[in-house]
Amino acid sequence: MSDKLILDCRGLPCPQPVIATKKALERGEHDFVVVVDNTAARENVSKFAVSQGCGVQVETEGMISRIVVTTAAGSAPEFPAAPPATVGAGGNLRYLLTQETLGHGSGELGAVLVKSFLVALKEKTPLPTTLMLINGGVKLACTGSAVLEHLLELSRQGVEILACGTCLDYYGLKEELKVGSVTNMYTLVDLMTEGKLVTL
Repeated sequence: MSDKLILDCRGLPCPQPVIATKKALERGEHDFVVVVDNTAARENVSKFAVSQGCGVQVETEGMISRIVVTTAAGSAPEFPAAPPATVGAGGNLRYLLTQETLGHGSGELGAVLVKSFLVALKEKTPLPTTLMLINGGVKLACTGSAVLEHLLELSRQGVEILACGTCLDYYGLKEELKVGSVTNMYTLVDLMTEGKLVTL
């Protein structure tokens, strides 16, 4: 296996090992190894590869798993090329983020989950048209945010990011906004009542 492409995904949080596998397949790789160091990554990468019609062989030693992904030469899964403008191509899908974590329960886990969500969202086609940030959600777009780079990338891809001005004022963060623009509740309500809205 020394001549195979090695994707070292040890230490990468979900869903990055799956994304790395997907990108390898998109490049036309048909015989490569994905190295992961946790059970969830091993299961997720294996399931994804199988869903794409690939052969999968898993070799595990301790916490380290080597996932051998194979397709017949020249018959790698076909991924449709994304059109130049992918934002909103499937309708006006908007996300409303109401806090700086995702889900309820552990705040520490919620911080990990919101980062994983944004990493995965960057890979979706079409992208949403808008991310609306209210209450604690505005902290995601400000100085010190652990997900700022992901929001910046979404913004570069054409996703509109709007942060509630009242919320920024409340948290004293108006001068700390690093991505997107300040908006008001009137505009947010207009956007919430148009198209498709997902609240997180």
